[in-house]
Amino acid sequence: MTVDLHNHTKLCNHADGEIFEYIEKAIKCNIKYFGFSDHAPMSFDPKYRMSFEQMKTYESDVLKAKEKYKNKIDILIGYEVDYLVGHMDKRILSANVDYLIGSVHFIDEWGFDNPEFIGNYKNQDIDEIWQKYFNAIRDMAKSGLFDIVGHLDLIKVFKFMPKKNIVSIAKEALQAIKEADMSIEINVAGLRKPIAEAYPSLSLLKEAYKLDIPITFGSDAHNPEQVGLFSNEVIEMTKSVGYTKCAIYRARQREFIIF
Repeated sequence: MTVDLHNHTKLCNHADGEIFEYIEKAIKCNIKYFGFSDHAPMSFDPKYRMSFEQMKTYESDVLKAKEKYKNKIDILIGYEVDYLVGHMDKRILSANVDYLIGSVHFIDEWGFDNPEFIGNYKNQDIDEIWQKYFNAIRDMAKSGLFDIVGHLDLIKVFKFMPKKNIVSIAKEALQAIKEADMSIEINVAGLRKPIAEAYPSLSLLKEAYKLDIPITFGSDAHNPEQVGLFSNEVIEMTKSVGYTKCAIYRARQREFIIF
């Protein structure tokens, strides 16, 4: 991948490795634009994210690395922000960063992608929770707060699949993403999970292409070894749909890169 905008640091409390290790792995993978977008702090679920007090450390450390490696790679900085009504903070939403990734990790405050809470699936109507998830994606896009949609179909992570057609479930969300002029990321983390495919699926990516929704790429790495994994697979899939360019962001402004 030439562009990789979704990567974490150990400040989120569930990632390993130093910032320089991620960057050096990215350089080895011939990545030209590499972004850190660690989990933004919020008043809910503090175990899996940095604190508000650590924001300055995060931003300072990434900017120092940007300067250090400026002749080898273009380092960008953002946050991955949970769209959770009542818990999003203006300190994040107004942060001086290159981009904000909007992600949905919770349905009615249930962390559906966390293995600790996987048992809750047996108590749910699978079609209903898929629709709730994509309704949250829709509302996130309509909020106008974010630049990139994180792992569009994360709800599939544990391979609990709906009976209804997935494209029809996601239709309103995709339209909202288009109207908000957001990009969606091709996120390889799903290839490391039980679902064993990228986010989004090929069928959803085809719908995004029909709507002329821009894309970007993300390893969603939580350790340096994960940077650049499955690059060939996702580039091949993306090109097969028809995409030839992807987005990067500087100071919340989008640019396009040929890949």
